[in-house]
Amino acid sequence: MQPLHPVAASPGSRRARPTRLGAWTVAGDLPASFRYAAQGLVYGFTSQRNFRIHVFTGAVVFALGLWLRLPTAQLAVLVLTVAAVLVLELINTATEAVVDLAIGRQFHPLARIAKDCAAAAVLVAALASLLIALLLLVPPLLSRLGL
Repeated sequence: MQPLHPVAASPGSRRARPTRLGAWTVAGDLPASFRYAAQGLVYGFTSQRNFRIHVFTGAVVFALGLWLRLPTAQLAVLVLTVAAVLVLELINTATEAVVDLAIGRQFHPLARIAKDCAAAAVLVAALASLLIALLLLVPPLLSRLGL
């Protein structure tokens, strides 16, 4: 770990925050970048119930799409919508962590707004993903079941 050193306070800030020397070069190589990303995925999966629900639901939807032999373009749409929900869930988790880091256990109305808006982004994406899945899966599913 690199030593910490103080950074001059920016105008309007209350105090200077220490930073690592060369902090902008933390991931010095591509494998390190992938390791950090994998750690984020593992953290999201192990610590966030909703992330696990979205992963499971996405896998079921994709398997159903394969079983129904959806065209490749429709499978791609399913993958993109599930990926969008997972990405937003990770951004929501990151937003919550940063807000908690910044304000600690204090209440602040702007912290509530940040957290609520991040959660709302996940909700909007999940509802859109559900609608897309229904539009793509229900007609071939009804046809396959003979209804």
